[in-house]
Amino acid sequence: MQTTDAPVRWGILATGGIASAFAAELAAMPDAEVAAVASRTTDRAKTFADRFGIPRAYGSWAELAADDAVDVVYVAAPHAAHRAAAGMCLAAGRAVLCEKAFTLNAAEAAELVALARTHDRFLMEAMWMYCNPLVRRLADLVRDGAIGEVRTVQADFGLPGPFAPGHRLLDPAQGGGALLDLGVYPVSFAHLLLGEPGTVQAQALLSPEGVDLNTGILLGWPDRGALATLTCSVTAGTAVAASVTGTEGRIDVPHGFFSPERFVLHRYGKDPEEFAASPDAPHDSLRHEAAEVMRCLRAGAKESPLVPLDGSLAVMRTLDAVRDRIGVRYPGEARPGSRPAPPTT
Repeated sequence: MQTTDAPVRWGILATGGIASAFAAELAAMPDAEVAAVASRTTDRAKTFADRFGIPRAYGSWAELAADDAVDVVYVAAPHAAHRAAAGMCLAAGRAVLCEKAFTLNAAEAAELVALARTHDRFLMEAMWMYCNPLVRRLADLVRDGAIGEVRTVQADFGLPGPFAPGHRLLDPAQGGGALLDLGVYPVSFAHLLLGEPGTVQAQALLSPEGVDLNTGILLGWPDRGALATLTCSVTAGTAVAASVTGTEGRIDVPHGFFSPERFVLHRYGKDPEEFAASPDAPHDSLRHEAAEVMRCLRAGAKESPLVPLDGSLAVMRTLDAVRDRIGVRYPGEARPGSRPAPPTT
């Protein structure tokens, strides 16, 4: 358990764009300290460390994992590296916040969860949407019956591209494609409101390399009479909006549904109600999830109630099912969800 008066000491694993954004947010939090960074080369790690004033820079993940002066490691590597990187840190005794999608497939995710529980270490998927106060308010309204029984969920996330050949979004070896990078948000949004679906259908346009470029997903909850229609794309910029409709009303979330500024509740026979983010709260930031991790560490918790591990496993099962329907396989997989070869690093 962390002492309440000492800053939580973070390590950052990888030095890409999301790692930079996270480091900047941690720098704005007085109860957080970025103690170390690791990359695959010392030069990249030192450049990142110099940029953010980080005292220790490592040219290997193993060095960061072995640093006893680090309380928690933020894994910001591509999806294909999550199992190896997060697993190494957990085995070395570090708490871990691992970027989404949690892993390449559900089998890898189950291995990470088992490893965290074996070593009695904190583990959380970096689904920052679940930590957003306004998204949490929306979910509470739905659970409290504000719109009656949920019947439909709609959500989309698409980027227009084009992406250069070799970009990670087009590279199967890095878990490329729209689904794991973007589709994880609409799928996770549907899971937040309805839980794991009973049926999964999907169709996609695949690239010559075999990753999904434009994907449509239909999830069903036959026992509840509910459906979710979700899309993700790396070839078309979408509204990045969401809507939840029930038997007594609807909630509309405009652009940026995963980190909204506002949403509107429509109840049949009543005036619309707008819910807005607090002007004092950080918006469009990763601070909410960092704060949740630090709260859990100080409380001695091994997982977050906002982003529970069983929920992350359920999302990975749904993503596996989608890939099974559209025929996307990553290197080393016999089929989505199959047990991968043990990591070599």
